[in-house]
Amino acid sequence: MSKPMYIKKDIPEELNKKALEALEIARDTGKLKRGTNESTKAIERGLAKLVLVATDVEPPEIVAHIPLLCEERKVPYLFPANKKKLGKISGIEVSTSTVAVIDPGDAKDLIKDLSEKLAEF
Repeated sequence: MSKPMYIKKDIPEELNKKALEALEIARDTGKLKRGTNESTKAIERGLAKLVLVATDVEPPEIVAHIPLLCEERKVPYLFPANKKKLGKISGIEVSTSTVAVIDPGDAKDLIKDLSEKLAEF
C-alpha cells in the first residue's frame, strides 16, 4: 500500500519510534486527546504539543486538514502507525485516526527533541 497523498514527508523510522515512545509516556504521565475532532480542537486552541496521525485512515480526507493545521500552528506531527496501533498505544481498546498530546508529562524533553528534529524536514 502506498502512502496517502497527505503524508508528504519521508520521516526516518527512528523518529516515528520516538513519537510512539513519547505517546506512551504522555499517556501515563500527561494528557491526550483522541480522535480527529478532539485533536483538531486541541490544535486550533493552541493546546497540542504533538499530533500523531494514523497511516491507514479511509477516506484520507478525514485527516487531510490535520497537517495543514499543524503547520499553520507550528505543531509537530507524524504518521507513525496504523489506527489500531495508535489506539492501543494511546490507551484505548479501539482504533483511532488521530492523537494529540496536550500535556506531555514526563515526555516533555522527548517531544522537544522530536520537534527540533522534525523541523529539519
